Amino acid sequence: MPPSPRTPTIFSEAARVVSQEEFAGDQYMLTLHAPRAAVARPGQFVHLRCAGDLPLRRPYSVLAADAAAAALSVLYKVTGAGGRRLSTARPGDVLHLLGPIGNTFAPRPERPNLLLIGGGVGMPPILFLAERARDDARYQPFVFLGSEIPFPFRMTESALAFAGVPEATNATMEALERRGVAARLASGRAGERGFEGCHRGNVVELAHQWLDAAAPRVVDAAAVFACGPPPMLKAVARLAARYGLPC
Repeated sequence: MPPSPRTPTIFSEAARVVSQEEFAGDQYMLTLHAPRAAVARPGQFVHLRCAGDLPLRRPYSVLAADAAAAALSVLYKVTGAGGRRLSTARPGDVLHLLGPIGNTFAPRPERPNLLLIGGGVGMPPILFLAERARDDARYQPFVFLGSEIPFPFRMTESALAFAGVPEATNATMEALERRGVAARLASGRAGERGFEGCHRGNVVELAHQWLDAAAPRVVDAAAVFACGPPPMLKAVARLAARYGLPC
């Protein structure tokens, strides 16, 4: 993981659309060829002009960045006119962006067990951090994701054990499972419908179950990283305080 939590340079760049994938719930993953902004780190975002005739840029968290491939991806849900126009972008289109912007997450080697909690639009930076942590032998990520609408990624049944989590709560993100990252999903209580294999409740409840069941040596070496709506973050702060964890 990078030693510094801050990237000092913000670039202005004409980024070319590489691909755009649509998911249920009006959600999209947009991948751009952006050689300068692709140095982004987990927790940062870009300001993206959604169309040439829309001068006001929208902020989008970075889901993934690969400086070597000059690629940067964002995950977004259409909530207004700008996002609707962005959803019509096709490979080869050029979109102007500013970035990367903001501070990054800063894991510490003395706390190698990373408890990562993402809710709704807060999932992209958490997924980015999980991928980077998986590539660093010093860290072990444990991921909990929550959404009350269909998850914007391919799901699968997990074969990776997760202490304290009921066996029936076994849905995970396919990409994380392939990388050997333990993850579990929560679908909230909207209509009590839930999704197959997901916890029918909030994502912080899942993290609570894991902390209650984990060995003391695991908890003592843990740190919490979270991104999501304010009510979720308040609950995460209370959870971290209860266990005396940095958050």
